[in-house]
Amino acid sequence: MAKRARQLPQDRGTILFDVVFEDGSRASNRRVPMEILGGLDGDQPARDLIEQQEAEIAEKAGRAPRAIQSLTRAAMPESKLARD
Repeated sequence: MAKRARQLPQDRGTILFDVVFEDGSRASNRRVPMEILGGLDGDQPARDLIEQQEAEIAEKAGRAPRAIQSLTRAAMPESKLARD
């Protein structure tokens, strides 16, 4: 049986973001679909989506949602072939 090649998140139509919250905690590689990004709003739609995700997570955990301090696009992972 042939092994399936692993696709990078950017190849699947998502962009990864690193999120730093106001309490100092950090969440790496939060996925955001490419379709909602771009245009004049830049990364604002990503911030809105991640805030919505954080609110849902906080509700399930029974705590208050964390406020986002900064949001940056994560660096694209290096392919295994380039590392060798």
